Amino acid sequence: MRGFTDTLRRELRLALRQGGDSLLVVMFFVLVVVLFPLGAGPEPGILSRIGAGIIWVSALLAAMLSMDRLYQSDFEDGSLELLVLSPAPLEIIVLAKAAAHWLTTGLPLIVASPLLGLLLNLEVEGMAVMLVSLTLGTPALSLVGAIAAALVLGARRGGVLISLLILPLFVPILIFGVGAVDAALLELTYRPQLMVLGALLLLAAALSPWAAAAAVRQAVA
Repeated sequence: MRGFTDTLRRELRLALRQGGDSLLVVMFFVLVVVLFPLGAGPEPGILSRIGAGIIWVSALLAAMLSMDRLYQSDFEDGSLELLVLSPAPLEIIVLAKAAAHWLTTGLPLIVASPLLGLLLNLEVEGMAVMLVSLTLGTPALSLVGAIAAALVLGARRGGVLISLLILPLFVPILIFGVGAVDAALLELTYRPQLMVLGALLLLAAALSPWAAAAAVRQAVA
């Protein structure tokens, strides 16, 4: 746990020094959501029906926008090699980096989502379930993204490669996240969708550190 907390504090300090990165992610999220009504039209019924999907897709794209900075700066200045050689297990370091990514990216998106839900005329019942689904889903996005970011270390156009790698893996999270909100709006049971999201989060938490750590070792070898 010492290695986890030390790495988490380090990543959060670096994120605070580069606060513009997190702000850009939130601004991108807000702008994408705001642009959707301009294309779909201002009809409240339509916006309420597709509001959950708009917010989830926007959150997914915003999270993906910042994935390439998980290891890249450490890789360029040599810090990543020191982290690999440190006494703390690399899997714990990777998990701390993913947690810091969620705290600086996923958590601000969750905080901003209720206001955007009001903009899209999302009902109160759907709003509460949307917050729960985002709370379960966005950490899984960060964990899965940690694997892709490690796989493209040192590659040219890494941001494009990350998108190609993780978009198919994000689809189940997107489907069950939106499905839970839709079920709540239709007054159906939404517990199964949330349970699947929780299971995906646990699966990502169990497998992602090992897979990402193996890719990082390969990149710095």
